[in-house]
Amino acid sequence: MRLNPTRQSRLLLGSMMAAAFTPLFLSAQVPEGKITTREAEAIQRARKGARPRPVAHRAPLLSSEQNATKVFRNAKPSVVYITSIVLAANPKMEDTPAGTGTGFVWDDQGHVVTNQHVVNTDAVKGQGPTDEADALNVTLADGKTYKAQVIGRSLSYDIAVLQVFAPLDRLKPLTLGKSTELLVGQTTYAIGNPYGLDHTLTSGVVSALNREISSSLGNAIRGVIQTDAAINPGNSGGPLLDSAGRLIGMNTSVIGPGNRAGIGFAIPVDTLNRVVPLLIARGQLEPVYLGFTALIPAYARAMGVTQGVMVSDVEPGSPAALAGLRPLRLDREGHVVAPGDVLLTYQGTPIQNGVQLFDLLEVEPPKGAVVFEVLREGKVGKIILKVEPPKEVKKENR
Repeated sequence: MRLNPTRQSRLLLGSMMAAAFTPLFLSAQVPEGKITTREAEAIQRARKGARPRPVAHRAPLLSSEQNATKVFRNAKPSVVYITSIVLAANPKMEDTPAGTGTGFVWDDQGHVVTNQHVVNTDAVKGQGPTDEADALNVTLADGKTYKAQVIGRSLSYDIAVLQVFAPLDRLKPLTLGKSTELLVGQTTYAIGNPYGLDHTLTSGVVSALNREISSSLGNAIRGVIQTDAAINPGNSGGPLLDSAGRLIGMNTSVIGPGNRAGIGFAIPVDTLNRVVPLLIARGQLEPVYLGFTALIPAYARAMGVTQGVMVSDVEPGSPAALAGLRPLRLDREGHVVAPGDVLLTYQGTPIQNGVQLFDLLEVEPPKGAVVFEVLREGKVGKIILKVEPPKEVKKENR
């Protein structure tokens, strides 16, 4: 198509006028997300002047800040990271991390204290006590990891004591305070590993004293400390400290939206100082000698036992032996010849796993005789064990 000269002149003139007034149009009607030429030039000028800003000198830390950093610095080497592990039933499969939590060095003999629920698995979460982890690793503040073993436990107080196989000179015990001396309003510091973030410090105050909370069994733990220092998943088992850096409690639970950043509770140190030495000395608070040990959960599951406790060993002459309880039998190559008896109920209460049975024995120590329902060779029967008083050197029921 051809345009006449007059038409071409008009188009040319229109184009020139549009070009001349483009900046005016852009500044008056800037499409969203666009900038003007002038604004683009301003950005370029600012880029040329980019350089680090001068740092202002600050005054010394406030006394409260100095104390917080000192408390953390001194306590950090005493706080450990705990990883619980479920062993694979098949040697060709990898072991599975079951959970993480916090603990703290109790003494100079390699003992670490934490919550019992930290060393349990989540296999039956929400259905009462769960199985204890098959293995535990403890990572110290220097980043080195060592094996650990539960040597004492109390589900009724939610306390577990671990023996950590680390050089003793690497383990620094915390200084103990006294929870009966606490006052509402005084400063608290919590150190733990929330969500796997190691050695996290939060602070708050003692919000209330002599609270009562429930353990995993539903029994009451009394004299508990309430604090508003942030406690989240992974903080369980960690220390609650006063402004002098002394241990005043063990962080154990929280009530709030989604069980996080709510009202925190800590088992008082006076309770720990009474219970922990007993757990170290004899494994449980009120030991009852029955004379058998339980097969570890991973091996029991591999043999098809998902509920109850399979008997692994029976000590000769013990109540279990006299009652006729049968242990697991293996040949010389370690192959199963015959499975052990599976304990299904204790005094009429169904047994979920070894941890639950252990705690039933602790909360209501039996006297005289106890009755177990036992699965043997596909048939269910009853076995009566005559209970003996605690003895100095006996294997613990595990």
